[in-house]
Amino acid sequence: MPTIKDVAAKAGVSTATVSRVINGEKVREETKEKVIKTIKLLGYRPNQIARSLKTQKTHTIGFVVPDYGQFFMQIAKVVEDILNGYGYSLVVCYSDENPDREKARIRMLTEKQVDGMLVVPTSDEDNYIMELNKRGIPVILIDRMVKDIQTDCVLVDNVNGAYQAVEHLITKGYQRIGVINGRQEVTTGEERYRGYLRVFEDYNLPIDRDIIRFGDFSTESGYTLMKELMSLPNPPEAVFIANCYMTIGAMLAIKEMDIKVPEDVAIVGFDDTELTRLSDPPLTAVVQPVREIGEMAANLLYKRICGDMSDYPKMYRLKATLVVRASTDPGWKADIIEKKGA
Repeated sequence: MPTIKDVAAKAGVSTATVSRVINGEKVREETKEKVIKTIKLLGYRPNQIARSLKTQKTHTIGFVVPDYGQFFMQIAKVVEDILNGYGYSLVVCYSDENPDREKARIRMLTEKQVDGMLVVPTSDEDNYIMELNKRGIPVILIDRMVKDIQTDCVLVDNVNGAYQAVEHLITKGYQRIGVINGRQEVTTGEERYRGYLRVFEDYNLPIDRDIIRFGDFSTESGYTLMKELMSLPNPPEAVFIANCYMTIGAMLAIKEMDIKVPEDVAIVGFDDTELTRLSDPPLTAVVQPVREIGEMAANLLYKRICGDMSDYPKMYRLKATLVVRASTDPGWKADIIEKKGA
């Protein structure tokens, strides 16, 4: 196995410099990058027990997510890759969108003496953030924020992402545009609903409360609420669905009811997964910058662990983009048939 001396010799630095990089101490950025690259190249693994005794750090990061779905696991992979480069391990656990379970997971990670934490909050409660701050454990909120508290966050511009989705439907000629949204006590649900409403205000169009539904971001709620909407005497012509799980549920309901997309109803989802691309027809979707979210969160947390609080609290708002596919194009199937017959 390579030793710290091997890393130092290969990188052309002292063993003390390698040790400072591994322990998250201040080192020139150029030198740090060279040492990290050499560590990866040689496959060097520090003795974690000896390291913890010396530095009083476990070199472990906790990540609390609402579920183990594709979106959060993609972020976790990016975070883990970056933190591994800094000599940290990642422990991921899930809250199941349950505030009590979330508190229990945060408590467990605190007892494990993690050096920092990434959290996707399930509610507006801020007690755990204040407790972590008191204990000197840096915490970065991802995807959602907790209102009225100053803390580091890496978020997506949900309002404009939802706005793009609904505006696209309006420009395609749809008028009765429904929405299946998530919990309003979670900022992603509140912000995406705000984006939905803002489009109608800007285009001076009436808002039909009969085709507005609120769920809990689950597949089951998407299924149930889409059935409700499409069973109305005057169902919507198009529906904006505020996350990938509810979109999956909604598409299951549509298939069960033998409703055609986009001929009977157009669909736009928030989040892009393999399922949205493999759906028949492929779904128009708001795409979140997953890699950028993970990179910013991991690097910001490492910065805090190193004691750099120069720009605290830092909030990143990343742009989402709309990818247009066949689920919002009424002529899509006719085009395919015409091409096959040509």
